[in-house]
Amino acid sequence: MHAPVLVDEVIEYLALRSGGIYLDATAGLGGHTAAIARRVTEGMVIANDRDAESLDIARRNTAEWASRIRYVQGTFSGLSSTLPVLGLAQVDGLVADLGVSRYQLTDAGRGFSLMARGPLDMRMDRSQGVPAADIVNHYAEKALADLIYQLGEERRARKIARAIVRARPIRDSLHLAGVIEGAVHRTGRLHPATQTFMALRIFVNDETGQLDDLLEQAPSLVKSGGRIVIISFMSLEDRKVKRKFQALARAGKARILTRHVVTPKEEEVRRNPASRSAKLRALEMS
Repeated sequence: MHAPVLVDEVIEYLALRSGGIYLDATAGLGGHTAAIARRVTEGMVIANDRDAESLDIARRNTAEWASRIRYVQGTFSGLSSTLPVLGLAQVDGLVADLGVSRYQLTDAGRGFSLMARGPLDMRMDRSQGVPAADIVNHYAEKALADLIYQLGEERRARKIARAIVRARPIRDSLHLAGVIEGAVHRTGRLHPATQTFMALRIFVNDETGQLDDLLEQAPSLVKSGGRIVIISFMSLEDRKVKRKFQALARAGKARILTRHVVTPKEEEVRRNPASRSAKLRALEMS
C-alpha cells in the first residue's frame, strides 16, 4: 500500500474512538482509510472518492477491514446527501487529503503526469466534464494565461499561454510539457510545466469549487466534539482552509486545534518526498 501523508498526525488530531464513525472524504488509494479502520474496531469508516478507479484500488488495499468500511463514489458537493443514504446524520470526524493520488500521477493514461506520454485528460471522474485537451487546444490565449496564473500561481503564465497557442494542436501530455519547457527556463527543482499542469488539473476538476463545497458542508456533517482534519498542498487551498477555520472559531462554532500549520517531519519527507509541501490544519466542532 502507498504511504498516506501525515498519517500519524491525522490519527492524533481525529482523536479516534473505537466505536466512532469517520469520513475519509478523499479515500484515494485507501491509506488514511486503512489507518482509521485499523483502530475503529467497533465503528465505521466511510471511504469517499470521486475517482472510481482509485476507489477500486482502495477496496483492494483495505480488504482486511472491509467489514467496517463503506465505499462511496462522489464529490465533496455530494457529501451532505451521502450520509442520509447510509442512515447517518453526522460523523465523529472527517479527514480530507487534497493531494492527487499516486495512481493518478503514475498512470500515463490519466494524463496527470508531465513525465510520461498520455492523453491530456486529467479528469478525476472520467465520466464527467471535459478533458484538459479541450482547454489547451481551444481556449483563447488570454483566458488560458489567466487560468494558469490564477490557479497555478505561475508568474510566467502569459509566456506559457503564448507558446501553447503557437504550438497547437497539442497532442499529448509530453508534447505540452515540452512546449512549456521550451518557452520558460527551469528554476529550482520543479519542472517548468509543473504549475501549468496543476492549474489545468484544478480547472478540469473544479477543485476550487469543490473545496468551497467541502468547507461549507463539513461543519454540519461533524458532531459536536468531533474533529475536522484537512491536508492541503497548495497555498491557494491552505488559505481557504485557514480562513474558514478562523471564521468558525470567531463565530464560536469550533475550536482550532492547530495554532500553527502542521507539516511533515524530516523523516517522513526523506521517506516520501511527495509529502514535502503538505500542510495540515485541524479543528474541533463546538
